[in-house]
Amino acid sequence: MSKDFDAFVEDLQDKIFQETRAAYGDVAFQRWLKPLYLGTMDNPDGYGCVTGACGDTMQIFLKFENDKVKKISFHTDGCGSSAICGSFAAEMALGKTTDEIVEITGEKILKVLGSFPKEDQHCAFLAAGTLQEALNDYMIRQVKNG
Repeated sequence: MSKDFDAFVEDLQDKIFQETRAAYGDVAFQRWLKPLYLGTMDNPDGYGCVTGACGDTMQIFLKFENDKVKKISFHTDGCGSSAICGSFAAEMALGKTTDEIVEITGEKILKVLGSFPKEDQHCAFLAAGTLQEALNDYMIRQVKNG
């Protein structure tokens, strides 16, 4: 029975992977398997936390050096789509200046993803909004400390 169960589980996992790759496209599928920049950060220079209309909450943490993002991480309690979008928002912001980060939008995240299920596209806007919230927090801290 153990061999039958193992074969069932393996077959089920293969089907899930095939369906996910078909629905999300290869770029998003690979990030779903291995999200980059996932985690929290102590003492960030900028922090954003936004809860979307879907109920998912995302946090983004920024560390700057020489006016560019040196380190970034995100955390979400949401679905795989939120994790994919948070990961791409973080990747797009790494090494960027504040002016460049302002340009990162939900539309631009979706463009990088290529194809993404219409019902999950709001996750890209949640990620972009959270990134902008973290940037806003950083800018406010600069004014207060400057």
